[in-house]
Formats: sequence, structure tokens, C-alpha cells
Amino acid sequence: MLLETLARVSRGVSATSARSKKTALLAELFRAAAPDDVPIVVPYLSGRLPQGRIGIGWNLLRDPVAPAGEATLTVADVDAALTAFAAVAGRGAQTERARLVRELMARATEQEQRFLTGLLTGEVRQGALDALAAEGLAAAAGADPAQVRRAVMLGGSLTTVGQALLAEGPGALAGFTLRVGRAVPPMLASPGKTLDEALAKLGPCAVEEKLDGIRVQVHRDGDEVRVFTRTLEDVTDRIPELIDTARELDGDRFVLDGEVIAFGGDGRPLPFQDVAGRVGSRLDVAAAREALPLSPVFFDVLAADGEVTLDLPYRERRARLERLAPGPLCVRRAEEGDEAGFLTRTLERGHEGVVLKALDARYQTGRRGASWLKVKPVHTLDLVVLAAEWGHGRRTGKLSNLHLGARRPDGSFAMLGKTFKGLTDAMLAWQTERLNALKVSEEGYVVHVRPELVVEIAFDGVQRSTRYPEGVTLRFARVVRYREDKRASDADTVADVLASGPVRADD
Repeated sequence: MLLETLARVSRGVSATSARSKKTALLAELFRAAAPDDVPIVVPYLSGRLPQGRIGIGWNLLRDPVAPAGEATLTVADVDAALTAFAAVAGRGAQTERARLVRELMARATEQEQRFLTGLLTGEVRQGALDALAAEGLAAAAGADPAQVRRAVMLGGSLTTVGQALLAEGPGALAGFTLRVGRAVPPMLASPGKTLDEALAKLGPCAVEEKLDGIRVQVHRDGDEVRVFTRTLEDVTDRIPELIDTARELDGDRFVLDGEVIAFGGDGRPLPFQDVAGRVGSRLDVAAAREALPLSPVFFDVLAADGEVTLDLPYRERRARLERLAPGPLCVRRAEEGDEAGFLTRTLERGHEGVVLKALDARYQTGRRGASWLKVKPVHTLDLVVLAAEWGHGRRTGKLSNLHLGARRPDGSFAMLGKTFKGLTDAMLAWQTERLNALKVSEEGYVVHVRPELVVEIAFDGVQRSTRYPEGVTLRFARVVRYREDKRASDADTVADVLASGPVRADD
């Protein structure tokens, strides 16, 4: 493929905001590409080099080079030139690198030079990311975009799938399936507002505990066991108890999805950060295991007895899971008709909430689908506005981002974080007038006010943070309403904040 074709499509993608137009342009590009072009074209579209960072900066590009009059440079030529550049080392390396860059730019037309300059300096940011490239590949090959995305999730690489798709057509997608030992992105749950609403939306479903631990994917093939995190990091050596557990299960070839958690002496789950610290530590694993043993809880099975189970309905996967990981190894679920009571007891046990899973849903790797809904209690606190920041964009001229404080025992206020979420236009106008009347000082874009105005804040939990004086902040805070019926002395305390739920690790 000529670099000119890629440069033209890249410019077109950058010039439009319409997803359909971007996809059409990328489909045109891939129709012109050979299978061997895909490992070069895909990263170039996103502004990446297959070679990684190779040290070409503005200092090597500042002197203009006369462009070629005709487009003859291919993407393979560029890749070979950059590979040669990356290999240069030793005495005289800088001179040789400068020569290679000038030689490459001399072979490029003016349009190609602009694209190369942006690519080499990290300025290609037209939004042609892998998701769009997958859709473009599907359109170019006449394949189902959902099947292409699935193949990428299971095959682990858009370039690998793209090469096969252009070489063999849509039939090649069937060759990309889950393999025991190769991690795949897990399925995720979407937020649900209330238990009743989630039950009504999903229909027949399972209601299970939502644990606050580290997501793990456990692969066993005979005596070989590997453990991966949600981000597909291999942590096998850091959780030896999971290796032991997997080898004790009644099966020798499977993939399980679950979490590891830790319990205190009172039987309640320990904070997320304790578990994260244990899994993240690479030092003296045996001592760490003795100090903080981890307990696995599984809630899905992606393969069992050598069979991939992703496309089975959840009711069948759950039955297989219960046979493979019985008793406390399998996540608790509610009895039909007792969902509300189950949620209450789950919260009393110290867990986050519940996850509802449609019984007929298949496992969608890497997707936050509508067939899994998580429901957690909505926490609210009455806090005091300590300051606000002038907004920008459509909020220019309005005091927007609120600095939130909770009462200390001595009557002062501890800042817990900021939020601009949940504010309507009417609230913005009202609070701008009200906070200006309470202003005591202004520093840059921050207006400090007398701590008198109380606001009701909803949030998803409390997390540790070194940014704020009490060492904690609120997760996903948003404004519910102003409480003019309350005085600052009626606001919630730092102790109320800490008692509102388990403190998670900082993000």
C-alpha cells in the first residue's frame, strides 16, 4: 500500500466527527491493503510505531527536505526505514540517523511528509482507534463487526485478526477462540439504579453478591495453572493459594472468572486496598500469604472439560460452575423471591451490593453489556461548600466545580474532594449568585466562600486519597440538591463519612 493512501485516509478521518464516515474511510483503506500491511497500518492510524519510541524528534525534522514529485513510497518502505533507524547505535549514530531521516523524507510527497512528521512526533491523534479499525476491517471484508470484535478479544490482537480476515475472508474468524492459558478481557456489569428496576429490566435473572476484591481469571490445563487480573496481568506467582485451589477442583482443563478477597478476624471482608497490596507485592510471597491469605470466589466459567462455554446461556454456565467449584468457592446468589432480603444481608456481611445476570445471557468478553447489572446502595451526605471554581465552555461565567467539606470535631471543615456533576442550569445560576454573596477571597479561578451553604451529595463509596487532609475522598460524587434548611453545624462529620462504607484504595 502506498503511504499516500494512508495519509489521505488519515486526514479524512481527522476531518470528520461522524463515526459512519470514519468507518467508510477505513473500509476503503483496508480494501486497498494487503494482509502484510495490517501490522503497520493499524498502529500508524492510532499514531503508534510498531518499533515503539525510536527517538525521532523535531531536532531531526526541523530542516526541510524537498518532497518527491510522485507517490512511490509504501508503508512497508517506511516500516523498513524506521526499523533500520532504530537499529543504529554506537559511534557516528547521530549522523547516520539524520541521514536516514532525510532519505526517508526525500522519498515522500508533500502530503506524505506532513503525515510522517505527525507520526514521528506523536501528533497523529485523529481518533482512529482500534474499535474503529475493527469496524473498518469488517466492512472491507464483508464480515459481521461483532464477530470481528469477538475474534480480536479472543485472539488478543487486531493485527493478527486483520491479517487473517484480509487473507482468508470472514471464514477466518472461526479460528479465533478462547484458549486455555491465554487471558481474555472479562465481561463487565453496567450500573443499575435500584434492585427493583434492574429486576424488571432483565426479567429472569440470577442475583449474586458483588464482592470488593481483585478480579481474577484462572486457567488450568492439567497441572499448569495461570492467574490473570482484569487488566490481563499474569499474577500466578503472587497468589499461590489460587494455584492450590485450582488443582484441587474436579476438572483439569477450564477457565474460571472470579475475585480474590480477604477476611478479617471477625469474618468480614477487608478493604480493597489490603487485597490490592497483597496481589501487587512481588516480595516474599510466602510471608505475604501467611500475613494475609486470600480466598477465591468464582462466579462464571468460560471453559470447562476442554469446551468453550462463552456462548452458553448463563443458567447453563452457572450449573457447570457449581459442579466445578462447589460450596464457598461459588458466589452466593439469592433465592427467587428473596432478592431484597439477599441484598440487605449482603450489605450486612460487608460486601458492595449485588450483580444481576440475565439467565439467557452469553458471556461477552471485554464488554459492559446490558445483561449484567450491578446495584449498589446510593450513599448521600450533607456537606458544606468551601469553594467553587469558575467554569469554562458552556459554563463560562458560572461558579461550577464545588469544593466539598465535612465537619471535624473542632468545628473546622475537612475538604473531601470536588464535583460539578448533577448541576442543572438553574442550579448553576442560583449557586453562582449565592456563592458570590458568601465570597471571602478569590485566587485565580477559585472562589473561597464562608462555610455556610449545605449541599446533599450522592456518591458510590469512599476511597483513600493523599490529596485531601483526612486521607479520603468520595467516589463519583454528584449534587442531589441544596439543603437551605440545614446549617453548616448540621452537616455530616468526617466520622460519618468513614462510617458510610468500606474505604477503597485510591484510583
